[in-house]
Amino acid sequence: MKKLSFSTIMLWAGMFFLYAPMFILVFYSFNESKLVTVWGGFSVKWYGELFRDQQILDAVGTSLQVAFYASTMAVILGTMAAFVMTRFARGWGKLTLSNMITAPLVMPEVITGLSLLLLFVHMADFLGWPAERGMLTVWIAHSTFCAAYVAVVVSSRLREIDRSVEEAAQDLGATPLKTFFQITVPMISPAIVAGWLLSFSLSLDDLVIASFASGPGATTLPMVVFSSVRMGVSPKINALATLIILMVSLIAFISWYFARRADAKQRSSSA
Repeated sequence: MKKLSFSTIMLWAGMFFLYAPMFILVFYSFNESKLVTVWGGFSVKWYGELFRDQQILDAVGTSLQVAFYASTMAVILGTMAAFVMTRFARGWGKLTLSNMITAPLVMPEVITGLSLLLLFVHMADFLGWPAERGMLTVWIAHSTFCAAYVAVVVSSRLREIDRSVEEAAQDLGATPLKTFFQITVPMISPAIVAGWLLSFSLSLDDLVIASFASGPGATTLPMVVFSSVRMGVSPKINALATLIILMVSLIAFISWYFARRADAKQRSSSA
């Protein structure tokens, strides 16, 4: 019998620590009882109750819309910021810009949410806009802090690309704007996609900043789940979490499958 090494034991211990709570949650989503910690028999009724809960369905729709628009805006802002960070000459301006862009990464979310709330309140007082906090203010808030993550991801890719290709395109008569969209963007597209997916996940998962920036007309899914848990965990939340885990696992499997096919195709063509 092969002796288990320390690294193998720690690997399985870490896997168990990470995924055991998820398996327990999925198991109790099929519980007949209203008590989430008491097994009352197998049932799928809570999934039916979940799809009849209009508040949760509306919150899911709001969260998906905000996450999509926020991640798209964050990619635009973050890519522009990353380009400026990597293309500007060294100096106090570049250093200041880099520090300001990366500040939301280390700033506590409570501070970020409170500062955005004060900004929206003062803008409403002096400019009359926004008239009330809702989906628009949540979108602005999420775009703000997600853009910092995109800027870091894209700037790391921009530092790695060969700038001689861009210079060659400009020598052949391409304008800087055309060079950016036809040469630079395709080369950094994996980082852009990664930044978009990261922003989408962060926006979909955010609770603290959304609580400060939202109003009565915009309640995101984390806010509904948090409110429900404070009043007592409902088996519907277990069913909702199970569906989210299933969706994320399916997306991860599809991504792995296509990445594996692309890798196999690349190997066969190079052989």
